[in-house]
Formats: sequence, C-alpha cells, structure tokens
Amino acid sequence: MTAVTDEDHGKGKSKGDSGEKPDGAEGGREDGRWDDGLIARRAAAAAARDADEPVPVLAPADDDAEPQVEAYAPADGPLPARLDALRELVGLSRARLDRDTLAEAGRVLDEAAARQRLSSRHTVVAVAGATGSGKSTLFNALAGAPISDTGLRRPTTSQPIACSWTDGAAGLLDRLAVPGRLRRRPHPGPAAFDEALQGLVLVDLPDHDSAATEHRDQVDRVLALVDAVIWVVDPEKYADAALHERYLRPLAGHAEVTFVVLNQTDRLPGEAADLVLDDLRRLLDEDGIALGEHGEPGATVMSLSALTGDGVPELREMIGRFVSDRTAATRRLSADVDAAAARLRRVYVAEGRPGLGERAREEFTDRLAEAVGAAAAGQAAEREWRRNASRACGTPWLRLWRWYENRGLPGSLDRMGQALTPPEEELTARQRVEQAVRIVADDAADGLPGPWAQAVREAAFTGAQGLPEALDELAVKAGAPGAAKRGGGTETGKAKAKSTVDRLGGRPPKPPRPKWWPAAVLAQASMTLLQIFGGLWLVGQIIGVLEPGLVTPALIMLGGVVGGPLVEWACAAAIRGPARRYGQDAERRLREAAAGCGRARVLDPVAAELVRYREVRERYVTVTEFSTTGR
Repeated sequence: MTAVTDEDHGKGKSKGDSGEKPDGAEGGREDGRWDDGLIARRAAAAAARDADEPVPVLAPADDDAEPQVEAYAPADGPLPARLDALRELVGLSRARLDRDTLAEAGRVLDEAAARQRLSSRHTVVAVAGATGSGKSTLFNALAGAPISDTGLRRPTTSQPIACSWTDGAAGLLDRLAVPGRLRRRPHPGPAAFDEALQGLVLVDLPDHDSAATEHRDQVDRVLALVDAVIWVVDPEKYADAALHERYLRPLAGHAEVTFVVLNQTDRLPGEAADLVLDDLRRLLDEDGIALGEHGEPGATVMSLSALTGDGVPELREMIGRFVSDRTAATRRLSADVDAAAARLRRVYVAEGRPGLGERAREEFTDRLAEAVGAAAAGQAAEREWRRNASRACGTPWLRLWRWYENRGLPGSLDRMGQALTPPEEELTARQRVEQAVRIVADDAADGLPGPWAQAVREAAFTGAQGLPEALDELAVKAGAPGAAKRGGGTETGKAKAKSTVDRLGGRPPKPPRPKWWPAAVLAQASMTLLQIFGGLWLVGQIIGVLEPGLVTPALIMLGGVVGGPLVEWACAAAIRGPARRYGQDAERRLREAAAGCGRARVLDPVAAELVRYREVRERYVTVTEFSTTGR
C-alpha cells in the first residue's frame, strides 16, 4: 500500500478511506468545482455563459428523471421451463433434503424472480478487479468522464458507483443497493450517445482484495446480482490465486457473461503484452472457463491500456454488441441455474438403474414364505389329506391301532414327532423377516443418492413394523407347524397383524373328499363284513351249530382279510396325487398371502419412494437438459 504524502493531499487525491469527499470526487471535475446536483449545475451553466464557454456538465442522474419502469420480457427460450422445473424440484425435495442443500437453488429462484420483475432493456455490467488494477480508470474511460475516483491511495473505491446510459434503471440499482448520490450518467459526448450502449448500466465495484472486509462483502453481494462482469487484471496480479480460486473458478459456468481485460499494457515492453495475455488465457482454461474464440460462446479476453486509451474503443464496441443483444440477463440466470443444478447433482443423479426388479421381488417373497413356513404348511396339509383318506379307507383294525397311538401314550409317534421339532427354527422366524426386509431395502436403494437411499430404507423399515406378527397370524390360520408358538409381539402389532390377515384371507378350507370315497368306504365295509361273516361261520361250525365245511367260510374270511388291505392300498395309491396337489395349493395360498402382506407393508411404500425419486429426477433432467455451460 502506497503512503500518502502531504503533496498528495495538496493535489486533492481521494479520501475514500475516511469517507470524506475529495475535490471533484463525485462531480467528475478536476478544477475543484462541486457540480453534483441541480443547483450546482445551474450555477456552472451561468458561469459558463458569462465566460462564453461550453457547458461540460454531467447528464441528469436517474434520481432527477421521472422513473420509467419496464417489466421484464419473458424469455422465449428454455429458461422459463427450467425455472419452473427447478421450482417443482425444490418443492418435491423439501421433505427429503435438508435446507442447506436446497439453499442455493432457492436463492437462484428468488433472484431470478426479482430480476424478471425489473427492466429487460437494461444490462447491468460490473467492473471488478484487484487493488491497483486500474478498474476505476477503465470505468471512467468507458463512461467518458472521471466519475469514479482514481489515485495512489488504496482503497480508492469504497462503495459501488453506477453509471446508467438511459433512464428506467432505478429498480435495478435499488436491487444492487447503490446509493442515489452514487448514480451517474455518462459525460455528453460520443460515449453517451453511442446507440449500442443505450441500456447499459455500468457499476464500479470496490477492490475484491481490499483489506476492508466490508468492501469484499459488497463485491460478493453485487457480483451475485449483476448481468455480466468485466474483470480487470494487471500484469502483476493476473495470476493471483485469490482471484482465480475465489471468483473465476467458481464462476466458470458464467463464461458467456464474463469479460477478462488485461489492463496497463503500456507498462509492458515489446511483445511482453502478448506473452502475458497468452498466459492469462492458459490460466483461464485451467480454471475451466470457456474462451470465446473463433466465434464460439465463452468469455471475452483482451488487453488494453485504460490510461492511454489503447484498446478501449474495441472494448466499448464489444460491450455495445453485448448490450444490444438484450440477452445478458437471460444468460446470467441460465448460468445460475446450471450452477445450482451442478451443486445438486450428487443428490439427484444415481449410479446405475436403481429400483425394484422382478428378481428382487421374487427373492423377497421367497424369504417371507420361508419365514412363515409355507413349505411346511403345504406338507402338513398333504399329511392331513392323507390322514383323512386313510381314516375313511382304512380297515377298522388299523384305525383302532391308530386311535391307540393317538392317545399320546409314551413312545407314541406323535410325541416323537413333537420332540423332534427343532426349536431354533421357531426362534429365527422374526430374524428371517427382518433379514428379508433389510435385503430388499438395500437392493432398492442400491445406487441411489444418499438422501433418497435413506428415504427408501426408512420406508421399508417403517412398513415392516408388525410384519412378523402379521405373518404369524397368517401361519396360524393356515395351520403351519409351530405357528402358534411363533406368535407373539406387542398388542398393537397383533392388532395390525389381524387386520392385515383379515384383508388378505382367512382360514383355509377343510380337505375336500373325492367322489370315490363313499365307494371305497362301502368296499372296505364289505370286506369287514366278509371277515365277520366268515369268522362267525367258522365259529358256528366249531361249536357244532352249523354243518361242517371249512373251505367256504375260510375262503370268505380270507377274502375279507386280504381284500381290506387291498382296498386300503388302492385308496392310498389313488390319494397320492390329490394329496400332493392339495398340499401345493395350501403352500401357494400361504405364500401368496405372505407376499401380499409383504407387498402392502414393505414393497408398496418402497415403490412409492422410488416413484417420488423418479419424479424429481425427471425435473432435474429438465433443469439440466438445456444447460448453457455443459454441466
């Protein structure tokens, strides 16, 4: 920082640090006269008439002219659709994403709405740069008048100063919080009457590397609101890391509304200016800024000397073409949408194709069927069918023996079967359900961005509350082995389970009786009667009541004895197929009931979350579909 000498004060240098107005600071006059305001301009005009000289006064500022308000003309391009999609995207995501994640998108929407309410025929261009880069000198050269202070004392510019070429920009300057006393008009001359510059609002910003924190805060605030920016760099600080890392690199997507000007080329000898300019282009390319060369869209990069005026007309001509297009505001808003979408990419773009495929659904159903014991229920139903058939078709003596076995005496087959039932199978039913829910949730969330994967898992685990109890109720009504012992849980879980079971189906029907069973029963009864008749005939012959003749009663009795087992064996062979089909049908019913229960409680909520993600993903695609920065 350069020290200020008494001689500097004697020459009327800037006093921006102390807040005092130096001579000619705001009026733009170097002769010491203060000419900012209507009374001062009238006094200057009278003095000029007395001296028979022209009146070199500034044109009235916006504050003195009647405000002219012009609404923003809606863009015909994709910007309105992208803003609508971004607005819907934020609305659909508020319940799934935290406020900080959506903050930048919300800010872009607010700023876009605010900019669209203001004039569309004005283009706000900020002139930014580091300390000593000569941005205020360039600002004055473009305006054709010494509006902004220049000098050796730093910082020279302490507040934004605006120069508007036409009326009607008051709303835009209010949005930038530029005080009325710092709003200017260009000096009457070629610059002021340049048709291409009509609608330009040029803003001189404080130094972005100023030692005063409030100056840097003002630069950051205004840069987020202007339509375009002219970065002024000098041969000494063009590679400054603060400029590239804090501003140029983060705003690489705004290349189409960016001008980078290498100032003070008069200080460089020979071909040094071209070498520095080439190195500047290299640094901008490393920052990711597209350079507008060979007619391609991108940042404008050029060199000039604001002090000598070399290159200033060319810059003024470029700015004129830029302003006359009337598309700077739209391009700036589109770049802001691109930047907001790029920040949101990690929470909307999935890796692969997440979702619930048929295979995942089938595996989930298989696990629930295993947990509910569908296969065991089918086998039990098949045994029950066989048992009923054997009761109807078996011999009376065999049924008597089975009655004896079913009395539960020590060593009976039923007691042995119960003793062989592994208790660990009953204890792991709930764990199997939880494992099935966890696996299907992980499959559905695989590849999803973090917040949406978490939402899918929460939907699955929330819906799975009470699922083990519901499956136990289904197993009890289906008669699955061990189902009554597995039943348990809270009263709320039991109530929810009973409600689900009632919706999905009740107790399975009793085993049907085939049409041939009565004939089999009649045949078995006939065989039994033959045995009894033959036996009584033999007894009668033995005791002498009947005439002797053992052959006939023995054959009758033998026919009954042999025919009974034959009938039972034939019935057992005949019932094998129907019993198997009945067991498979019972297994299928329980499997479908378990699948319906799991679908209603787990799969449907998970599918709803996936549909919600697809909706926001479609909105995000709409936001990024017409990206102007390729992000």
